[in-house]
Amino acid sequence: MLGIATLLALLALTAADGSHKNPYFAPGHNAIVHLFEWKWNDIAAECERFLGPNGFGGVQVSPIQENIIITNRPWWERYQPISYLWETRSGTRQEFINMVARCNKVGVRIYVDALLNHMSGNWQNARGTGGSVANTFNEDYPAVPYTAQNFHRPCAINNYHDSSNVRNCELTGLHDLDQGQEYVRSKLVDFMNAAIDVGVAGFRIDAAKHMWPNDLNIIYSRLKNLNTAHGFPRNARPYIYQEVIDYSGNEGVNKHEYNGIAAVIEFKYAGELSNAFRGNNLLKWFVNWGEKWGLLPSGDSLVFVDNHDTQRDNAQILTYKSPKQYKMAVAFMLAHPFGTPRVMSSFAFQSKDQGPPQDGHGNLLSPLIRSDNTCGNGWICEHRWRQVYNMVHFRNAVSGTNINNWWDNGSNQIAFCRGNRGFIAINGDQYDLRTNINTCLPAGRYCDVISGSLANGRCTGKVVDVQSNGQAYIEIAKGEDDGVLAIHVGAKL
Repeated sequence: MLGIATLLALLALTAADGSHKNPYFAPGHNAIVHLFEWKWNDIAAECERFLGPNGFGGVQVSPIQENIIITNRPWWERYQPISYLWETRSGTRQEFINMVARCNKVGVRIYVDALLNHMSGNWQNARGTGGSVANTFNEDYPAVPYTAQNFHRPCAINNYHDSSNVRNCELTGLHDLDQGQEYVRSKLVDFMNAAIDVGVAGFRIDAAKHMWPNDLNIIYSRLKNLNTAHGFPRNARPYIYQEVIDYSGNEGVNKHEYNGIAAVIEFKYAGELSNAFRGNNLLKWFVNWGEKWGLLPSGDSLVFVDNHDTQRDNAQILTYKSPKQYKMAVAFMLAHPFGTPRVMSSFAFQSKDQGPPQDGHGNLLSPLIRSDNTCGNGWICEHRWRQVYNMVHFRNAVSGTNINNWWDNGSNQIAFCRGNRGFIAINGDQYDLRTNINTCLPAGRYCDVISGSLANGRCTGKVVDVQSNGQAYIEIAKGEDDGVLAIHVGAKL
């Protein structure tokens, strides 16, 4: 006779059919932007004034769970939850609910960074952002409630070749929840379903690598369908993308254990892109970019150039601090059909632990929006860089097409078409790109959306003349601010 745990596991495996791999973007929208540490009211306004009109598909928001308050308010305090109350320095529960509704109304989905692996570390009698108090030294979280019995026995993660050590011990001292317990699962499912009820489209699963795939699968199988009142189709399952850091596949836990149950954040994608655009590999090799590079299948992959962790922990990863190469890598990501792309939107930082822009009381400052679309008040707002948001327009314009007519110079100058709807050229060499290339586009004059924008029928940047045979003269000088040129049918003069 099957035990209840075995029966639940079998039911969950039956549900693992790839149903958590669709982000359910609204028509005419694509790409997720991570508005790292933004306030809920500011995100709502950004959806309405910028993200919706510019075709962004969704926003990854910072964790919504109540967290402990740490001196100097570092960014990582958001990853030290003490309850499932929706009270953080990003705003109140009601402000979050209002933001989700406002963003959905303009076609921008919300994806919550969900902390299922752990509760906070050893901060005795910690005060939370929502007013709760937890004696975390003793693993006591009365606002849930959790007691020490709901956690794995304390031990340090010290052997990444041992899957049990990775999944049952404490990540950087954070108290490790036992998702094998039915009580713990019920609390996690209730938290996630409450977010689905108010209209969120899915979740980033923080530290998924540190949880057993079968436990996660059971949790995912119990989630509600997306709320049709917010514009989602019937029977739509929440989009789930799991943080499984796996650059090599040589550890005890790897990404292939997780992509059967939901999408996975593809860290190897980010590593290889930065390596090439830093000049350590030839761009011509991207001709077969995808699974042949050891990446997961496209439909299983959330892809990115940098994120809030790699910006701080990996000196080889491109960030806003190397703007020309960074914009080139992001442009390639948005032009290439592989994966579901996520764009980073940062705040400026000089040290690893530095928190977001804040006043003397630890309250978040709002981004200052300048007349040229860029941000101030310590916010970088890469999503507002012309070279980024115009490539989101490009991605929407070429939706449904594949790569064709690949061209390269045998080195670091590459170009390709997206069907007959878009064309991109990239110059990663230390000399000029000046040649005729088949753009695959209908004859006409097109605005290069990297150097400028099409506004009121006029182009503020380069103009590309495409001949009747699809050929165009393409020029990207080595000294130009941007190493990319991109044209598409939506930017025809």
